Amino acid sequence: MKNLIIIGHPDKNSFCYNGIFLTIKSVLQKNNQETKIIDLYRDSFTRPRNKLISKYKELVTWSNRIYIISPVWWFRLTPRMEIFFDEVFTPGYAYKFINITKIYAYPKPLLRSKKVRTYITHGAPALPVLTIYLNSVKLRLVMGVYTFVFGWRFSLFSKTKQFWSVPFVSEEKRKKYIKSVANDIEKDIDRG
Repeated sequence: MKNLIIIGHPDKNSFCYNGIFLTIKSVLQKNNQETKIIDLYRDSFTRPRNKLISKYKELVTWSNRIYIISPVWWFRLTPRMEIFFDEVFTPGYAYKFINITKIYAYPKPLLRSKKVRTYITHGAPALPVLTIYLNSVKLRLVMGVYTFVFGWRFSLFSKTKQFWSVPFVSEEKRKKYIKSVANDIEKDIDRG
């Protein structure tokens, strides 16, 4: 399998980078999995970035499995992750609209064959995000981005994992988070 890891955190000491990203990379390498990496905060995002976006599209096309890692900032993923979605998952490449009537159309996903797993970290605890804010971050990501690009499927919800209160939890809790990541990747490899 061809694995693409997309990391969207500027700080290499962060839990996203130093914990989740390095765990995914390590498990894939240990299992001799072909792996390529898009490190959004190590690439230059100065304009024009046509060559960079073309390179990203080539990597997405090349991959069978995509792992997306980002913290949540202001109820969205990091700015560069959002730019990635905006400029890589474009109409004609990632989806196209199919007309139903003159004024209505639906998005047909063009990357349906990709297997996607996402890890997002929160500084906030789960309770307010899941209740007061109706889990809007995950809902927007899965319904507003992934279903357009990868199609409607339950795995987009079940394989978008959220880790809560990351700056405040114990080292033991962080180890549990990392263990769950490693277990997920092992399952992905076993399933092919």
